[in-house]
Amino acid sequence: MRYLKLLLVTFLLISCEEIIEVVDISNDNVVVLAPTDTSTLTITDINFSWEAIEDAEQYKLQIATPNFESANQIVLDTTITTTNFNQNLELGNYEWRVRAENSDYQTAFSIQSFTIEE
Repeated sequence: MRYLKLLLVTFLLISCEEIIEVVDISNDNVVVLAPTDTSTLTITDINFSWEAIEDAEQYKLQIATPNFESANQIVLDTTITTTNFNQNLELGNYEWRVRAENSDYQTAFSIQSFTIEE
């Protein structure tokens, strides 16, 4: 009987470990759809969008002006569960980046730049 209990506990532990295993997404790349790199836009209501990453639970989206290396302002730093986000911006130069995340892993940021002008 003791052997049977030990076997049952071992089986349950192994089974639970498989259920809660988190998929490593760190080698995946987020494919950006819009706005694309070096694009010039004439609208200020910008729809940021990208392709979903399987096994991602959320996305980290950041926008800086004019870029992240020499940012005058971090315009947005948010975490969302969808693959698009609308943001109203002023005229100027921007850089944006997005990465996928789950409870244990994250991808590298995909970075794009764009300009809004009249």
